[in-house]
Amino acid sequence: MEQEMKYSIPDKEVSDRIWANSLITKYGDEATRESLVMKAVYFDTEDKDLSKHNMTVRVRAEGEHKFATLKWGGCSNNGFHERNEINVPVDDESFIAPNPELFKGSEDGEKLLEIINSKPLVNLMEMSFLRRKIRLKYQDSIVELALDYGDIITDNGKTPILELELELYVGNVKSLLELGDEFAKEYGLTPEDRSKFSRGLNLIK
Repeated sequence: MEQEMKYSIPDKEVSDRIWANSLITKYGDEATRESLVMKAVYFDTEDKDLSKHNMTVRVRAEGEHKFATLKWGGCSNNGFHERNEINVPVDDESFIAPNPELFKGSEDGEKLLEIINSKPLVNLMEMSFLRRKIRLKYQDSIVELALDYGDIITDNGKTPILELELELYVGNVKSLLELGDEFAKEYGLTPEDRSKFSRGLNLIK
């Protein structure tokens, strides 16, 4: 289960200020601080069968690591996102046409196969962005802070990515919400209920 807070950032200058923030110095594990170029491709059938069932398949490169992810269900409210997901390591070929049987064996992987009914998965949208991230020890929880800057790209145009994500790794949601509130108040950040994927879907509908 993925649990995170998401905020839109007004401009790149604010993103840079957050990255140098005293809260990160105070709570951050400097050994985990890194910057990665991220590339993601989202897939569905031509008829968008997965989107109709609130599912999506994503293949993403995180630096040298590549993963296929099945996401489903979930909800978002006032910037808090909660969603189920399965991650599987893959190779470069999956960016062209991921094999949906990667997720076979799990209940939701079987549901995926049932939904697409042997239809091929096609490229729905792509994302390219720089991610700066670090893990924070806050209260009794570990939270990964990520600052993303780049673009969502579709056949109908593109839209920018400029956001802060705080993902709960270990601990409780209360700590996640309180940490998010600290950053939001200091920088006047707006909670973002839309995922990157849903923003991309708005371009192609």
